[in-house]
Amino acid sequence: MTIEREAAITFKGAAKTLLGPEIRVGDQAPAFTALANDLSPVTLDDSKGQVRIISVVPSLDTGVCDAQTRRFNEEAGKLDNVKVLTVSVDLPFAQKRWCGAAGIDQVQTVSDHRDLSFGTAYGVVIKDLRLLTRAVFVVDKNDKVIYVEYCPEATDHPNYEAPVEAAKKANQA
Repeated sequence: MTIEREAAITFKGAAKTLLGPEIRVGDQAPAFTALANDLSPVTLDDSKGQVRIISVVPSLDTGVCDAQTRRFNEEAGKLDNVKVLTVSVDLPFAQKRWCGAAGIDQVQTVSDHRDLSFGTAYGVVIKDLRLLTRAVFVVDKNDKVIYVEYCPEATDHPNYEAPVEAAKKANQA
């Protein structure tokens, strides 16, 4: 039975239900399987031993999601031994096309369109839209969640500085 969190966020001002548990700092990062741009599976274990910033967006083809992914791409270029993933339900082919057009080369985009494995594990599936809500997670080298932000309004920007600082700090530990 999937957990439903009613009115957990708003999307364009309307209250929305999220599917999945609310992840908190200190939790063990849930396992997931999403798809890379070449349709190969991507899991949390693929980056085991690295600090990970996981940026979650509803769709790369929207202004805030575009800006968020570009910002984390820029930050990723300055971080050593930190894997940055952007997760959306956009099709892998659309993600690949968007990344090519946007010059995204430091962030790995992954698609959760197939079975919402990431979204339900991290509690970011917007039930009635079948999109992921905007969120940012930082996972340390030992797979512990050390930073969580679920944006209260899914169309607003997340905090960019706090997850980057959390990743830097975790990388020095």
